[in-house]
Amino acid sequence: MKLALIGYGKMGRAIEEIAIQRGHQVALIIDQHNLDDFTKENLSGIDAAIEFTGPHSALSNVQQMLEWGTPLVCGSTGWTDQLDAMKAICAERKGGFVYSSNFSIGVNLFFELNKKLAALMAPHQEYEVMLEEIHHTHKKDAPSGTAITLAEQVLDSIHRKKRWVNELSDHPEDLEIISQRIDPAPGTHHVRYASAIDTIEIIHTAHNRMGFAGGAVLAAEFIQSRKGFYAMKEVLGL
Repeated sequence: MKLALIGYGKMGRAIEEIAIQRGHQVALIIDQHNLDDFTKENLSGIDAAIEFTGPHSALSNVQQMLEWGTPLVCGSTGWTDQLDAMKAICAERKGGFVYSSNFSIGVNLFFELNKKLAALMAPHQEYEVMLEEIHHTHKKDAPSGTAITLAEQVLDSIHRKKRWVNELSDHPEDLEIISQRIDPAPGTHHVRYASAIDTIEIIHTAHNRMGFAGGAVLAAEFIQSRKGFYAMKEVLGL
């Protein structure tokens, strides 16, 4: 499979390493130094592109590749208020698109566990729920996309919470997400239910970037021959 990497920071380099290990060719790399090479012609022979940039550029990158018909995997966060619009372009152009706030296999299993726990905890109003996420100081967005996904899953089941907020709050309808930026943490997410009697907590801790990179390559292998929008749930058969 011929891959294009859109974004070549630490994550892009980790994806390149995993892709080569799995026998793929990284045929095109786009970063801030060669933006003029980001063209329809250069992407025409690519089986799938993997986009990991930042909230400042991800939306335009995704829209452009969907319009060009490039099978696309995107893991950039901080722009997903426009995700429905990108899904519509994908459907209109009959493209292939995988988006996830986190491509780690472990995190996607954690998402399923979070949904199940939230459903179990919903009747028990004596438990106060909150989230915490810890990342390295170079992460540009807060809260993390993974934390937002976790929070939205909680909101789907625990209806006394109406919105998530990225701060401490005295409002009973607010679901708190506390963000910390500490080096060299690659990513830790806590979901905590606390009562006067006890605390129930689930935690996912990433030890390095390779889990995220490996999942992104799996998603590229998945989307190269498919049409439509998918999440990692479909990629992993969950």
